[in-house]
Amino acid sequence: MTPGKRKVAVVGVALADCGRLDTVTPYALHAQAARRALADSGLDRSVIDGFASAGLGTLAPVEVADYLGLRPSWVDSTSVGGATWEVMASHATDAIAAGHANAVLLVYGSTARADIKAGRRTSHLSFGTSGPAQFEAPYGHTLIAKYAMAARRHMHQYGTTVEQLADIAVQARTNAAHNPHALYRTPLSVDDVLSGPLIADPFTTLHCCVRSDGGCAVLLAAEEYTTDAARPPVWVLGTGAAVSHSAMSEWEDFTVTPAAVSGRLAFERAGVTPRDIDVAQLYDAFTYMTLVTLEDLGFCAKGEGGAFASGGRLTTGGALPVNTDGGGLSACHPGMRGLFLLVEAVRQLRGEAEEGRQVHRPDGRLPQLAVASGTGGWFCSSGTVVLGRDRP
Repeated sequence: MTPGKRKVAVVGVALADCGRLDTVTPYALHAQAARRALADSGLDRSVIDGFASAGLGTLAPVEVADYLGLRPSWVDSTSVGGATWEVMASHATDAIAAGHANAVLLVYGSTARADIKAGRRTSHLSFGTSGPAQFEAPYGHTLIAKYAMAARRHMHQYGTTVEQLADIAVQARTNAAHNPHALYRTPLSVDDVLSGPLIADPFTTLHCCVRSDGGCAVLLAAEEYTTDAARPPVWVLGTGAAVSHSAMSEWEDFTVTPAAVSGRLAFERAGVTPRDIDVAQLYDAFTYMTLVTLEDLGFCAKGEGGAFASGGRLTTGGALPVNTDGGGLSACHPGMRGLFLLVEAVRQLRGEAEEGRQVHRPDGRLPQLAVASGTGGWFCSSGTVVLGRDRP
């Protein structure tokens, strides 16, 4: 943080109901998450003068703020896919630090699963056929195919194996087993992952995120509000954002993502290194996303992600606990999951996770530093946030 500017903390987090929700609207999930996050903070709603939302309504965040009865003087509707919420958190932190807002509410809700089940929408084959996409969409280049191609390139270039990718899904399920809110908690084996239906080579079903409904919210506030908050503050130490390509043909290296930039910026601004991090929450729509993000954030060298992520390292009792709620692979994935990463990171730093899921340092203390890194599009965008228990 720049000297002389206000420090910024997360003062409230909450999940809305998540899982299979056939009778609620996404607006209701936004409202439920917002109320719960405000209650978690212990602050009065009058302190909220900033609002950030994306993915719902024609004029997001105007429609959602109106639904919630808020009249913010600072707003953000950035939409860069799954990385949206980390990028929004970066914007909100800068705004609060500069005095443009005092408390900013980030909120998300989606009934993606229920909408498909009810026939209100269909599963998208592509994001569209105009602009740069017109040169790829006619050939059936779907979203999952893009990720699968990137994974295959990593396997070809570095010898990464499909078993190593499958082990990431296994470890996510191990973490989910201790999360009562996770959609799937039954243990998995590598063979279970490999024997599933093939979706896009090399991904079988269990290499891919679950489809769920749900929502969550995060309340960020200036340092002077933390004394009145009900929970210990979790400080925003550093943030970073980056975008890369829109068309796959413009992606210079399928094995390097924008997280290589957003992570470097976030760690530099926080004054820490990947070695200092106690727990990581990474976007995992597919197993390869976890592996390559670990590399790009600097937890291991490029090409070493397969070996690094193996052997239980990513479980809550491992050397680097990752996606401690089960992640998008097992817990929930209602669309743009990035905000869930921030919620879980904060809960881990506060020591609020359930027994078996709460991370502890080797000396028995609670984790001190966490990183949340979101990915958007087909590795098109990245946002990274470093959080800490101690005031910067």
